[in-house]
Amino acid sequence: MRRILSLSLSLLLVFSGLILAGCSTSQPKAEEKAPESQPSTTTPTTPPPASDEAVKGSITVYTALEDEQVTEYLAVFNAQYPDIKVNVVRDSTGIITARLLAEKDNPQADLVWGTAASSMMVLDDQNMLEPYAPKGIERILPQFKSDKAVPTWVGIDAWETAFIVNTEELAKLGLTVSDIQDYDDLLNPALAGHIVMSNPASSGTGFLTVSGVLQMNGKTSEAGWDYLTALHQNVDQYVHSGSKPAKMAAAGECVIGISFGYAGISQKAKGAPVETIFPASGSGWDMEANALMKKSQINPAALTFLDWAISDEAMDLYKVNYPIIATGGNGTYEGYEIADPLKQLIDNDFVWAANNRDDILNKWAEKYDSKSAAQ
Repeated sequence: MRRILSLSLSLLLVFSGLILAGCSTSQPKAEEKAPESQPSTTTPTTPPPASDEAVKGSITVYTALEDEQVTEYLAVFNAQYPDIKVNVVRDSTGIITARLLAEKDNPQADLVWGTAASSMMVLDDQNMLEPYAPKGIERILPQFKSDKAVPTWVGIDAWETAFIVNTEELAKLGLTVSDIQDYDDLLNPALAGHIVMSNPASSGTGFLTVSGVLQMNGKTSEAGWDYLTALHQNVDQYVHSGSKPAKMAAAGECVIGISFGYAGISQKAKGAPVETIFPASGSGWDMEANALMKKSQINPAALTFLDWAISDEAMDLYKVNYPIIATGGNGTYEGYEIADPLKQLIDNDFVWAANNRDDILNKWAEKYDSKSAAQ
């Protein structure tokens, strides 16, 4: 029975006895100026008292959350804080991460919301995150926040590898869902050219899938790469979005999309002829996390947003889409049929994944980038 390792950078703790259940986009403009802000503190330990600056003005938020989630979540935030304008830059995890790194010397984002914890570790390594303990931080499980005395990032939920199978298209190949239950089943020659997967360089889902395969096959051994090479023979293309393979499967543009659970289940809820299969040997996974960007001037409204983003109100929104949330408790992830989501997740060494991210992506690109979709 698998147990999940903590995300602590210095020590991997083991989950024990915990059962967790499960926008329009506007680009920041160079000419836009943030509202007058207070100077940054190096180690804020508690949220500042409410002030006019904290409940009005404009903030720029970078996120990898799905478009429909951003729209739904922000509607709730805006109802509570109507005088805070949230300028959202939404893209896939890899693209958001690359953009943040490129802007290191002149950060444009005030905060990051719902982006992979493995990416947060990369940013933290570059000293780009401002320590901040949002209001209610004590409710967040230790495994879902950085190990700093004052956390540099705070998780909100987790998501995992899943195979989204178009049952009608699969039947045309003489196969049924029972034939697609684990990773090796994707190597069936009948599936040649019928699989779409997320590109790990641009998609957090793609990276957690590749990282998961490598970890399940000994991390540094060639076995994981041998599997990815065999899978490559059946892949039609690698796309630059975690949810796009699920959407393509739903539309009949491919037979199987290697995506994540929510993406597939939401497509079925819309009436698509798809089933979401969680691989029998376990899913690679990551968690979505929030962080305050290190800037010479910290916008007080950004702290208000980060406080709200781990509130009970926000957690109630997350748990509709994810069975595993950072405060524990029971999710309301309709359509998720695994009784204990923790058992589905592999023992994930996030430190190893973060430390080896560049090497993994470079090797992956060298071997497989020829099938990447144009950006």
